[in-house]
Amino acid sequence: MYSIQTLPSGLRILTAPSDGTKAVTVNIFVGAGSRYEEESERGISHFLEHMFFKGGKKYTSTKDVSITLDGVGGEFNAFTGKEYAGYYVKIASAHLDLACDVLSDMLLYATFPQEEIEKERGVIMEEERMYQDTPMYRAGWDFEILLLGDQPLGWDTIGTEKVIRSVRQKDFQLHKDLLYTVDNAVLVFAGNIQEKTALTLAKQYFAPIDGKRRRDFLPFKNFGTDHVYLRTKHTEQSHIVLGVPGVSAMDPNYFTQKILAIILGGNMSSRMFLNVREARGLCYYIATDVDNYLDAGSLSTSAGVDTSRLEEAIKAIKHEYLSCAQSGITDEELKRAKEYLKGKITLNLEDSEERAHFFGKQVLLYQTVRDIPEYFAEVDRVSAEQVNALAKKLLRVEELRLVVIGKEKDQQKLENLLKE
Repeated sequence: MYSIQTLPSGLRILTAPSDGTKAVTVNIFVGAGSRYEEESERGISHFLEHMFFKGGKKYTSTKDVSITLDGVGGEFNAFTGKEYAGYYVKIASAHLDLACDVLSDMLLYATFPQEEIEKERGVIMEEERMYQDTPMYRAGWDFEILLLGDQPLGWDTIGTEKVIRSVRQKDFQLHKDLLYTVDNAVLVFAGNIQEKTALTLAKQYFAPIDGKRRRDFLPFKNFGTDHVYLRTKHTEQSHIVLGVPGVSAMDPNYFTQKILAIILGGNMSSRMFLNVREARGLCYYIATDVDNYLDAGSLSTSAGVDTSRLEEAIKAIKHEYLSCAQSGITDEELKRAKEYLKGKITLNLEDSEERAHFFGKQVLLYQTVRDIPEYFAEVDRVSAEQVNALAKKLLRVEELRLVVIGKEKDQQKLENLLKE
C-alpha cells in the first residue's frame, strides 16, 4: 500500500503506488505552516509559498515553470496550512523526470528576486480581498480566530498587511533556512510509480536537501474566551459558523469526532441537511466539519441563511447540537456515517494527488502512519457509545462559539441566543 525509505541525507521518501492510473503526483511536505510564525512575521509562510514559483537555477521565472509543465499537460500548485506547507506537480507518468526536475529546482535553488517580491505583494493583497469579499470563506477564518484566540494557531495564514508590505528577500531566505530542512520534510510519490523508481528519482533530484530545523511552534494554550464575533457587512445572505472546541488529531476520539460531524452535517442525509435545509428551507449550503491540529481541534457547522431568518437558523443548528448530546445517535446513523466516510476516502484515493496528501501528511505530522485498511479499521471500531459520550462532552451551550457575517448589527442579541 505504501513504503517509506530514507536517503543517506535523512530525507524520508514515501511511495504510494496505485493501479489503474497513468498519473503521478510528486509532493514535498514541509513542517512550515503559519503556526511557526512570530507576531512580527505573520504571513511570511504563505508569502514564501508564492515566492518558490518565481524561479530557481534552471527554471528562472514563473513563465519558465508554467510553459514547461503546461507543455505536457501537468499541474502544479502549493498550499500553506497552519502546521505544514506542500508543493506538488501532478503529471503523466511518462514525464515524471520533468516533474522532479522542476520541483527540485524550485525548492533547492529558489532565488526570491526582490523585484518579484514587490509584484507579489499586490497579488497577495488581492487574494486577501478575495476572501474578504467571499463571506462563506471569511466566516471560517473568523471562527478559527474566535475559537483559537490571539496566538499563532489562531492567526489566519494570509497574515497582516504590515508584514506583506514590508518583508524582503533576506526574510524569505532566513525563514527557508529555519524550516525547509531535511529533517522537517517528506517527499511523496503517489500513483503510477514503484518504490525503486521513486528512490532513484529522489536520489537524483532531491539529495541536496539538508539542514536541521531550528524553530518549533509554540504549544496551544487555551481556547478564546469570547463566544460571538459579528462582522457587519452588506450581503444578500447571512453567513454563520456555529461550533465548539473539539479534539486534536492525536486524541483517542479523533475518529469518533469525524463520525459525529458526518452524522450532524457531513452529507445530504445528515441531521443539519434534512432538518435545517430540507424541512425548514433556511439555507442553501449547510455543512458540519472538523479541524484537527496536533494539540487542538474544532467541530463547527457553516451555513448561508436568509438574513430575515438568521435567528431561526441559529436556533435550529443549536437545537440539532443539543438534541444529539441529549438523545444520542441511532445505530443506523452510525453505520451510514462509517460507510460514507470509507466510501469517500476510497473515491478520493483514486486521485494520485489525494493519495499523496493522505500519506504525506501522516508521515510528516503524526506518530502513526495508517494505511487504508488500518484507517478503515479505526473507523469501524467507533461505537455509538463513544459518539454519544463525545457529543455530551462537546455539544454544550457554554462551549458554543458563533460567527456571523451579514447585515446584523446587534451582537448582544446573538450572545443571548447562545445562552438560551
